Amino acid sequence: MMDVMEIQPEVADALADRRPVVALESTIITHGMPWPDNLDMARQVEGDLRAEGAVPATIAVMGGKVRVGLDAAALEALARTPDAMKLSRADLAACIATGRSGATTVAATMICAARAGIEVFATGGIGGVHRGAETSFDVSADLQELARSPVTVVCAGAKAILDLPKTLEVLETLGVPVVAYGQDALPAFWSRDAGLTAPLRCDSPAEVAQLLAARTALDLSGGVLVANPIPEAAEIPHATLAPLINEAQKDADDKGIGGKALTPFLLARLAEMTKGRSLTANITLVRHNARLAARIAAAIVRAGER
Repeated sequence: MMDVMEIQPEVADALADRRPVVALESTIITHGMPWPDNLDMARQVEGDLRAEGAVPATIAVMGGKVRVGLDAAALEALARTPDAMKLSRADLAACIATGRSGATTVAATMICAARAGIEVFATGGIGGVHRGAETSFDVSADLQELARSPVTVVCAGAKAILDLPKTLEVLETLGVPVVAYGQDALPAFWSRDAGLTAPLRCDSPAEVAQLLAARTALDLSGGVLVANPIPEAAEIPHATLAPLINEAQKDADDKGIGGKALTPFLLARLAEMTKGRSLTANITLVRHNARLAARIAAAIVRAGER
């Protein structure tokens, strides 16, 4: 992988010294938010990680190489790349082989983080089972990747635009531990409660680290999903969002929008319908997840020193 992967010296040094490192995806920059909000958010999230004592490792493919950690110039260049490929497991290698640039989804970020030796990854929300998947078969590769790559993913739950009960069922079938942080209810991205009970609960970074250590002792493959509820002040209640999501989904159906284009369309449509409130909440939850991810990464390091 070293022929196609370039690890930023700061990240490489932190990994070598067993200091906390947290991976960050890049699709949220290129496909999840408009310019210049995307760059502001990316800078804020990296700053949040540093404030918690962790080294940020934003991951993207640039010029046919996986870049693990982006300097300021590369981060801005990525934020200004509207035609970046949206990369998952299926097309990550193709992007590298053709020398193109692309942004990593949750699945692709997990693949690259695992190969770089990064154990914790912070994002907004994972992909999952889309509404109507019983006929469209539209299921995110994120779910399979959680069962494959040994990376702990800290998020605010699956995106609320998805079929959350089916997403939870698929994760259970794949053997992925789904942990609600600090509460019993499963959070739903912009909302603290999806109306579902999470299978597992942890109340501290140390508890998460203990869970991971036990999984390692049992030689269990794959990752762990830590669902961190959005702060109450930024929450948009599920009852408020549900009719808007239905309307946005109908708009997508009427326009024939699906596949990789569906999630960016729905997020943009919801930002429009909520007059930017969903975008503000999105930024808040990503930063909140980054801070928790940094604490979990630090707890893992401490556990390894014992």
